[in-house]
Order: sequence, then structure tokens, then C-alpha cells
Amino acid sequence: MDKQTLIDHLNQDLANELSAIVQYITYAAKATGPYRPQLAQFFLTEVADEQGHAQFLANKIVALGGEPTTTPSPVAPADSNRAMLEAVLNAERMATENYVQRAREAEEYGDKGLVVQLEDIVRDESGHAEETERILRDWPL
Repeated sequence: MDKQTLIDHLNQDLANELSAIVQYITYAAKATGPYRPQLAQFFLTEVADEQGHAQFLANKIVALGGEPTTTPSPVAPADSNRAMLEAVLNAERMATENYVQRAREAEEYGDKGLVVQLEDIVRDESGHAEETERILRDWPL
């Protein structure tokens, strides 16, 4: 694993974290119905974690000599509470997979500190996915 490839992959992760921030803020605004207060709070609570991940990634990219992206990945459109929750679940699962791969790449590159931090982010993202799965479990179709 060469440094530039690692930087490029971390920038992809950063774009996804920026997208997650936009996604959660937008979905909080769009939540409707009798569970709107709880859903909006659920979405907004996740913003702080994603912001922390984004800040870590931006700092690491700079430390490696790269330039952090400022462009988020596209946010999945969703027109119902269920669609928003499903989009969040898909994004969190993808993030978990990406960070597992990035931890492997960091190990190959030889940056143990990065490996540990990425494993912590895997824990966060998989926890977000599990919580979203639990909300969706009995959600009406």
C-alpha cells in the first residue's frame, strides 16, 4: 500500500462522512408523522459522531501530506421515514465495510495508530447500523 493510494481512499471515506452529516441533517428535517420527534433526534444525534470521524480523517490526510476533500458523496434520496432509515442503514453498512478495508490498508502501510483509530470507527459505524436495524425491525412497510 503506497501513501498516495491510502490518502485517496481516506479521502473517499471523508467524502462519505461529509455525506453522512448532510444526510442526517436533511433526514431530521424531513422526518414526519407521530414519531417525527424521536426520528429527528435519532438522526441529529448521529451528526456528532460523523463529524468526529470526518475531522479525524481530514487531520490524518493532512498529516500524510494530502489535501482533504471538501465535496461530500451524493446523499441517497428518500421520501418516507422508512426510506430514510433504509438509506441510513445502507450507508452505515457500507461505511463499516469500507473502514474494515481501510484498516487492512493501514496495517499494510505500517501505520498502527491509524489501524486502531479505524477499528474504533468500525465499532461506531457498526453500532449505528445495529441501532437502525432495531428501529426498522418492526417498522410498518
